Amino acid sequence: MQEDLLLLDKRSQGLVHQFLPNEQELARLSEFFDLYADETRLKILSALSISPMCVTDLSRILKLNQTTVSHQLRTLRNGGAVKGIRQGKITFYRVKSQEISDFLLKGLEQFT
Repeated sequence: MQEDLLLLDKRSQGLVHQFLPNEQELARLSEFFDLYADETRLKILSALSISPMCVTDLSRILKLNQTTVSHQLRTLRNGGAVKGIRQGKITFYRVKSQEISDFLLKGLEQFT
């Protein structure tokens, strides 16, 4: 498309070009949203936003298979959303930052 055919003014065009994410940033952003695009992971994150828990507690309280919980926790940990703190033989998981809990709440607010 030729620029002279755009209805958008030159200043706005410049802002779009200046602030549009590059390919690498778009890939990272896509990975970020992909991490939160799974109901099981959202359920785990919501529970961990309330209290740190071990795999067994998460499995029981959320009524999920322990293997499923472990797999999803690994994905969340690799994505930087949760971290584990080992206490003896048990690892307790928690949401890595308050911003993640806030992100979940903001998402829920869109439906109320």
